[in-house]
Amino acid sequence: MSGRTPPNLPTQAEVGLRVSIRLFEPTGGFRDILGELESPVSVRKKDGSLADFDPRQIFVWKVVVEK
Repeated sequence: MSGRTPPNLPTQAEVGLRVSIRLFEPTGGFRDILGELESPVSVRKKDGSLADFDPRQIFVWKVVVEK
């Protein structure tokens, strides 16, 4: 991750919005979380479970616009 500018991180202003977050995996590769931002460090997924994440692992994220 060195030499790379970190992304802007989700804030309290985005809580309640649908987001897609791509995280670096410590073992290599990436994983994605999609759902409603519950806090700047957690997402409520479609199945109702809460996914916590470390904001330092965010590679990229965005607000998902409903169609």
